[in-house]
Amino acid sequence: MDPVLLVIIAINVIVSFKGFNDPAFFRKYEFHIGSIRAGEQIRMFSSSFLHADIAHLAFNMITLFFFAPVVLHDLGTLSFLIIYIGSLLCGSLLTLYFHKDDYYYRAIGASGAVTGILYSAILLRPDMTLGLYFIIPVPAYLFGIGYLLYSIYGMKAKNDNIGHVAHFGGAIGGYVITIAKVPEMLTENTLMVILLAIPIIILFFLAKTGKL
Repeated sequence: MDPVLLVIIAINVIVSFKGFNDPAFFRKYEFHIGSIRAGEQIRMFSSSFLHADIAHLAFNMITLFFFAPVVLHDLGTLSFLIIYIGSLLCGSLLTLYFHKDDYYYRAIGASGAVTGILYSAILLRPDMTLGLYFIIPVPAYLFGIGYLLYSIYGMKAKNDNIGHVAHFGGAIGGYVITIAKVPEMLTENTLMVILLAIPIIILFFLAKTGKL
C-alpha cells in the first residue's frame, strides 16, 4: 500500500478516536457554521478527519482503501493528494454555501474527500465494475451517477443526518481536478465525462431555480 494512503488513513483513525473520547476536542474541530462564520475556518479542514463512530470511520476508510489505488497508480502520489485535499475543501465550501444561514448546522467526516477520490477513479477507469453489497455487479459510472442523484434527493428531503452536500462538493472537486490533470479525456472519453456531469448540472439548476 502507498505510504501516503497509509498516513491519511492513520490520521483519520487517530483524530477520530481522539474525538470519540474527548467531547471538547470533537466540538472544537467539527464543522459548525456559526463558528466558521465567526472566523474558525480551520474547522472546514479539521472536521473531515472526525467521525461519528467506528462504523462511520470504517465505511469511509474502506471506500478510500478500495478506490485510492486507482488514482495513485494512474496519476501519482502528488495528484492523489491534490484531489483528496481539493475534494475535502470543495465539500466544505459547498456545505458552507448551502447552509450559510443555518448557524447551528454541524457536520463531520471524510465523505467529501473520499467521494472526490471515488469520482476521480470512475473517470480514470469508467469500465470498472463495482460489487454492490459486495455481490451485485454494477458499472462504476452508474454507481457514481446514482450516488449523486441520491444525494440531491437527500438534500431536498432533509430527512436524515447525512452530509449530502459535502458528498456532492467532493465529487465536483474530484471531477474538475481529474479532468484538469487529464484533459485528453474530454476528447477520448467524451460520453463518460458528459454522463458524470449530469448530476452536477442538475444540482446547480435546482439551486438556481430555488428548488433545493
